[in-house]
Amino acid sequence: MPLPVRRSAVLSLSAAITILVASPVSSQQAAGPIARYDMDVGTVTGLAAMGSGMGAGLSMMFGGGGNKQAHELILRLGSSSAPAGGAPKADHFMPAVAKLGASVPLVSPKPGTRTDVPEELPKDFQRPKGRLLIYWGCGAKAGPGQPVVIDFAKLTAGQVPPDLFAGAMPIDRSVTAGNSRTYGEWPNAETRKLLSSDSSLLGDHRIAGNYSPEIKFALAQDFMPAITGKSSPLAGGATQISWNSVANATGYYAWVMTAKANSKGEFQDMVWWSSSASRQFGGALWDWIAPAQVAKLIQQQVVMPPTQTSCTVPAEVTAAGGEFALGNLYAYGPEANFAYPPRPANAKTPWKPEWTARVRYRSNSMWLLNGPDMDAMMRGGDTSEAEPPKKKKKCKGGLGGLLGAVVTGEGC
Repeated sequence: MPLPVRRSAVLSLSAAITILVASPVSSQQAAGPIARYDMDVGTVTGLAAMGSGMGAGLSMMFGGGGNKQAHELILRLGSSSAPAGGAPKADHFMPAVAKLGASVPLVSPKPGTRTDVPEELPKDFQRPKGRLLIYWGCGAKAGPGQPVVIDFAKLTAGQVPPDLFAGAMPIDRSVTAGNSRTYGEWPNAETRKLLSSDSSLLGDHRIAGNYSPEIKFALAQDFMPAITGKSSPLAGGATQISWNSVANATGYYAWVMTAKANSKGEFQDMVWWSSSASRQFGGALWDWIAPAQVAKLIQQQVVMPPTQTSCTVPAEVTAAGGEFALGNLYAYGPEANFAYPPRPANAKTPWKPEWTARVRYRSNSMWLLNGPDMDAMMRGGDTSEAEPPKKKKKCKGGLGGLLGAVVTGEGC
C-alpha cells in the first residue's frame, strides 16, 4: 500500500507552479494621481484558493459543493505621498449592509513583509520530482503538439523550456507596495473581520487616511452570482465540464489539474489542462481582468465567451492523470471606475485627478471532478461519511491523496 502523500509534497508542487506562472511585479513608482485605490470583489464556491492565486495553497473554506458560497474582498490603497503625522493610517468606511462594522483598517505591511511579490521557496523546499504535462483547448482529443512536457528537475535547475506558453498575458496596473510610496491593504494580520454570506457592498464608500486625499464613491453593482461547475465522463475517456450562466459575466476560463503518485506516495506526473485554445496558464487568468481585456482574450480564444457554458477536457488528460482531477472555473465580471475630479468630457481638456478608484468583480469555483461528495465531507466537520472504505483503496496518492494531505495534514 502506498505511503501517504504529505503536506510538504503538496506545498512543494504548489510553490513550483506558482513561481512558474506568477505575473511580473513592477517596482516602478506610480505616476498620475496622488492616490490609487483597488477593490477586488469575488464570489467563491467549493474548494477555494486562499491568498494570492495558488501561492498560499488549498484550503477548505466551507462545504456544500456548488450549493454554498462565500464572499471575498481585497482592498489596496497606494499613494505617492508620505504619511502626515506619524505612521501611515487609513480606513475604508463601509455601508452598514457590508456587515464589517463602520470601517476596516488598511494596514501598511511592515518592511520585509510585502505581499505583492511571488512567494520565495521555503528553506526546507523539496525539489519536486517527475514531470509536468501541459494540455490545452476544449475538445475530446488533445490538439497537435500536446502535451508540452516539463521535467521538474530541469525546471528547478533553471532550465525553463523556451516559449513555454504561447503569447503574452498583459501586466495589470494594480496597486502594489512596490509601485506606491505609501501603501495599505485589507485583509491583513491586524484584523479578523470576515464577510458573511449575506454581506452586500451596495451604497456609499469612503476611504480616509493620513497619506491620501479622501476617496468617496457609491457602488450600484454587488457581488456576482456564484458559478458552479459539474463534470460528466464521455465515451472515449474525455470529460465534459459545464457550469451555470452567470449574470454580468464577461467571459469564462477553466483549468484542471491532476497528478499520479508512485508506490512511495511521491508525485510522478502532474497534468495541467487549460480551456484556452493556446498555451495560456496562470498569471492574469487567475486574477481579476478588465472587461475590455477579456473581450480581447475572447477574440484570441484564450477566454471563453459569456454565451458558452461547457467545455470538454481531452481524453489524454484523464488517461495521463490520477484518480481525481481538480477543476477550477472563473467568471470574469464588470468593472467600475471612479476619479476626482471626474474626467472631462472633452478629451483635449487637461486632466490630472487627485485620486482614482477601481472596483473589479469575478466569481470562481473549485471542485473535484468525479470526486467525493463535498457536502458529506464537510457536514458537521465529520468526514467519516465521505471517506471511502479502506478496503476499496480509493485514495492512492494523486489528487485524492493531495486533497487529504491539505485537509488533514496527512495522506490517505
